[in-house]
Amino acid sequence: MSTVIETQTTPTPTAPERTATKKSVLMCRPEHFTVVYQINPWMDPAKPTDTALAVAQWQTLHDTYVGLGFDVQLIDPVEGLPDMVYAANGGTVIDGIAYGAKFTHEQRAAEGPAYMEWFRRAGFDVREPAETNEGEGDFLLVGDAILAGTGFRSDGSSHDELARVTGREVVTLTLVNPSFYHLDTAIAVLDSRPGQEHIAYLPSAFDGPSLEVLRERYPDAILVSEEDAAVLGLNSYSDGRNVVIAARATGFERQLREAGYHPIGVDLSELLLGGGGVKCCTLELRR
Repeated sequence: MSTVIETQTTPTPTAPERTATKKSVLMCRPEHFTVVYQINPWMDPAKPTDTALAVAQWQTLHDTYVGLGFDVQLIDPVEGLPDMVYAANGGTVIDGIAYGAKFTHEQRAAEGPAYMEWFRRAGFDVREPAETNEGEGDFLLVGDAILAGTGFRSDGSSHDELARVTGREVVTLTLVNPSFYHLDTAIAVLDSRPGQEHIAYLPSAFDGPSLEVLRERYPDAILVSEEDAAVLGLNSYSDGRNVVIAARATGFERQLREAGYHPIGVDLSELLLGGGGVKCCTLELRR
């Protein structure tokens, strides 16, 4: 069962009515999850990990999505790929086109082909990448545009490649804090519908020019605290009304309620040891 955070906070009188949209997502059960190498500041091989606990926490997230009416697809985990649970990094799927991932670190390289094979079997138009990118970890669809992160993992040249593949506007944003090494750790897409675009983000995660872009494009964005971002509170997933977030991001939870959303807190503390949260475990499938 999912854990729903309940508080006395109610939407402000001016908060708009939020509308849920049914989502289709791909997930990967963390049967082989552990931390045996370090490729981000969250990872420490010296700290023990509990694979059974990771699976149990992941199952709560899975069941939460099912309870929200999502179409949840599963890819089989591959032994030797402990980070495969972070399905968001496996590619970017928009308009039936699956743009594959090409990972920065060799430890995750085999995940790209594994996810592309799943996309092919599922009937997507697979485009193999020439440029280094880590899927929806760094590519977020907001309205008709794609926000694209660079600075740590995805190369800026992949932004041009994605624009050619999808025919959509791609907006480059540069990350500057290694703890927020993927865009989906620093930005949460709360409403992705064209004309209703709404996001939340951590200002300190971006360089000056990127902040100017965000402020201009999303003047009503929710600005999240360092404290909530530090538990990967922004690594959340929304259907436009229900927002699944880290249970410990209590300030962000309050901000969401005040903006008219229904936050649902889940505990993924074990998977946080690998540097991932709710969104990292969730790859949206858009036909």
